Order: sequence, then structure tokens, then C-alpha cells
Amino acid sequence: MDRRAFLAGTAAASACGLQVPAANVATPNLAGQGNPIGVSTYSFVAARPRLTIAQCIDRAADFGFDGVEILLNQLRDRSDKALVDLKRRTHSLGMCLMGLSTHQGFVSPDEAVRQRNIELTTEQIRIAAKLGIPSMRVNTGRWGTTRSFNQLMADKGIEKELEGYTEEDGFGWVIGALEKLVPVAEEHGVVLGLENHWGLGRTGKGVLRIVEAIASPWLQITFDTGNFFERRIEQLEEMASSDHPITLVQAKTYYGGGRWYTLDIDYEKMAALLRKHAYRGWISLEFEGREDPMTAIPKSLALLRQHFGR
Repeated sequence: MDRRAFLAGTAAASACGLQVPAANVATPNLAGQGNPIGVSTYSFVAARPRLTIAQCIDRAADFGFDGVEILLNQLRDRSDKALVDLKRRTHSLGMCLMGLSTHQGFVSPDEAVRQRNIELTTEQIRIAAKLGIPSMRVNTGRWGTTRSFNQLMADKGIEKELEGYTEEDGFGWVIGALEKLVPVAEEHGVVLGLENHWGLGRTGKGVLRIVEAIASPWLQITFDTGNFFERRIEQLEEMASSDHPITLVQAKTYYGGGRWYTLDIDYEKMAALLRKHAYRGWISLEFEGREDPMTAIPKSLALLRQHFGR
């Protein structure tokens, strides 16, 4: 396709090399530079017929994205051959694989459970490195006292601690686990990004408490625009103004109404906030609405291009 051939020579491809973790350093003038914009394969999860990761990559190129973030749960074939084939395919379309979104849970009093999740995350880091992905989303995990995710969303992400334990216990478990994973991330050249994503990461203060306790350039922040139900801008401001940098921004849209909830996100304000703190990294679309992804994703890209440029 003409667009695919054109993209092979664009500056977006050069952004694939964003591997080295560094602090957010203010530069004299960021005007007009904009951010590269990618799309999470999560955005395609409601597409019918279902799309493979390779098909999501092709659609992303057709729509005009600069890169793709892979949701690991959607990746069925994790053999080394399949991984390098995806890396080659994305590069041939002039895009980057710039993020890997993973799940793990360290909020458990059972040391064996935490160790299994450390081993799981170690393998996820290896997969990210094999794909050439520089940034991997990680979670704290949650207490699990609310069994239904739908109920958790109805409760705005709030759940009770396990009987006999406190948040202090939980933070200790999470920090202890991530401390063991940071050297693995450094060895593989993959920055871990702790997301504001339920559990002990439900608040900006929770994310910052963990990241600041570990204080490693290999553990940074994944900044999700749609996971705060209260004081959204204020909490995002707290994270963006931290000395610990943002490694990736996940930008939610809800065309057709949200699958669990709909937030009115002001992307003009969001872009201004990130520019104020000299964020020059990736914006990754996470479409979470009920509209057909094949119409909603291009609209979402236009919205993000309008506010984040490039």
C-alpha cells in the first residue's frame, strides 16, 4: 500500500529506539514536536471477526498509527519465531512495537503466590525484549476480595483488604516483588511502567509510593488517562510532576459509551499537562467503547493527533 511504503521512511520509525530510561528533562522548546501515537491491540478486542495480533498490526498501519502496544493476553503464540516475525512485520510497515501490557499480582500474603508472579513477570520481560519492546506495563495486583470485575468497576475500583491484613502489608509485598524484578528489567533493557490500574495502584499516591520506594530508572510510570474516578486531573498531575518519569501514556476513548463506564476526558487539558512536564514519549490509544472499533479507532486517532500532534 502507498501509505505503508511511505511510512518506512518516516521519523516515527526512529522513535523505536526509545530504550534508555532517563528522567524527564525540560528542554528549551517542545513546541511543534508532538508525540508519536500508537494503539494498543486491546482497542481491537471487540472487533468481529476476532483479529490476531498480526492483523491488529496491519490495521494499525492502515489507520496511520506510528506504533503498536501489544496486550499480552491476546498473544497466543509466544514462541521465539512468532515473536521475531511480529517484530519484523511491524518494522516492515514503518511502525514500532513500543509497549507490552501485562498482568501480574503481588498483593498476597502467600510468598509462593508472589514468587510465581515474579517468575511470570520475568518471562514477560523476556518476551518484551525478544519483541524489541522498550516499555512493559506492570500492575500491583489486587486483594481479590471482589470476585467480579464488573462489580469492581461498579465500586469504582475500591475493594476491602483480606481479613487480618492492611494496605501496609500489601505495599510491602508489592515493593519487595518489584525490587527483585528491576535487575531483570535492566538486564533485558526493558523499562517497567507501573500503571494506575486498580489494586494498590488505584490512586496516584499508591503508584508514587511504590515507584519512589524502589527509586530505579528501570521502574517508571505508565500513565492511564481513564483509570481515576475522582480528582482525575489532580492525580494525574501528581504523577506527571514526580521526579520519576512517565514511560508511556495510555489514552482512553469511549465512542459508543464505555464497556464499563464512560469518562469525559478533556484531551486539550491532558496534552497541556503533559507538555508542561516535558513528556515527549508515546501516546497509546486504548479504545474502550461500544462502537465498532473499525470506525471508533480512526476517530480516536484523529482526536489524539489534534491534541498531541505529529
